[in-house]
Amino acid sequence: MPMLSRRSFIQSSGAAAAMYAASAVSQAATGDRVRHAVIGTGGQGGSHAKVFSSMDDCDVVAIADVDTARREQIAKALSGKAPVKQYEDFRELLKDESIHSVSIATPDHWHTPVALAALKAGKHVYVEKPCCHNVREGVLLAAAQKKTGLCVQHGTQYRSTPSTQEGVKMLRDGVIGKVRVAKAINHQFRGSIGRKPDSDPPAGLNYDMWLGPAPVRPFSENRFHYNWHWHWDYGTGDIGNDGVHQVDVARWGLGVGLPKAVSASGGQLFYDDDHETPDTQIVTYEYDECYLIFEMRLWTDYLLEGHDNGVVYYGDKGTLEIGRHGTTVKLIDAEPKLFGTGPDLAANVRNFLDCVKANDPSKLNAPISEGVLSSQLSLLGNVATRVGRKLNLDTEKVECINDDEANKLFTREYRKGYELVEV
Repeated sequence: MPMLSRRSFIQSSGAAAAMYAASAVSQAATGDRVRHAVIGTGGQGGSHAKVFSSMDDCDVVAIADVDTARREQIAKALSGKAPVKQYEDFRELLKDESIHSVSIATPDHWHTPVALAALKAGKHVYVEKPCCHNVREGVLLAAAQKKTGLCVQHGTQYRSTPSTQEGVKMLRDGVIGKVRVAKAINHQFRGSIGRKPDSDPPAGLNYDMWLGPAPVRPFSENRFHYNWHWHWDYGTGDIGNDGVHQVDVARWGLGVGLPKAVSASGGQLFYDDDHETPDTQIVTYEYDECYLIFEMRLWTDYLLEGHDNGVVYYGDKGTLEIGRHGTTVKLIDAEPKLFGTGPDLAANVRNFLDCVKANDPSKLNAPISEGVLSSQLSLLGNVATRVGRKLNLDTEKVECINDDEANKLFTREYRKGYELVEV
């Protein structure tokens, strides 16, 4: 399937954008309460329900999940607040024209399909990272946001954290000099998932819809709740799960977009279990004047350069670090200075709701245009790892140069009945 170029999706219809923005569904006038829905009620979806419902000007009025037990658990947690409708099928939820916005916290392979359907229905969208399961989905999602003019916030909440914002400003101001290398670190002990046989799906689960666009295969607990992250049909490995936060901050600080080349290596070096994605991975992204390096190990419980998850920028006057502890500046021959705190989901949600009420995506801290780029970098790292060679990119066409095998991994076959909607 041919790729959409960046130029082609930049060419959007002003009339179409105005139509979406003016729809009754998309309007949450200044001063009104935002009627919000959560699609996907697992661990992160539960956090969404809690944070959105805690805001003084937001009511969580609907939830959708194919797992009855999880859906009812979140509905119970929300009891005593605004009445909450429950849906098994998110498509039925999207028909409710009184809902202004939705957040998407499904498995990765559902992120873009749900987001596109929500935009077509006129809803503002908060989508978890990575926003896309393959590179082409990112192109389509960015194009859909431009066409509709709706707010689409990405779940990379470091961008709403004051200490991260200040750290990036310091980089721009040249505090550590010329930065030629940034390292994104994902360093933690995940533990083995072991091996489990296929089995019957649990009662109350619509397993066919859980699979969605992915190929049909028997149910397994090791491909289900959370462990789906480690299987290519549904997840993107830890570079897409957790590492995308660090890749996003590193790319933001460097001020770069898609790289001209990507090389990577990785695999299952430690665990002997049902994982398909790497437990060890190193990716190098090449730009004209700098390099971005991603380094991941999922079998260590010690820190790497002071971080489990974080970013280190290397300048000719010192280093700047951004991580869960806040931001640290280490200039040559000077004492390190630490300030701020780590990422804050509530701040990212607050920024999103303010933009929804103003109907103004230009003020989003983590706009989908940036989320797509960072998600695509993570996905490119996986593609380079899987094909085992360097990728040379045409950044305008968003495809690999003379590499059909790699380009096939830029998209997927969508199961009948679960194709992407056209926005």
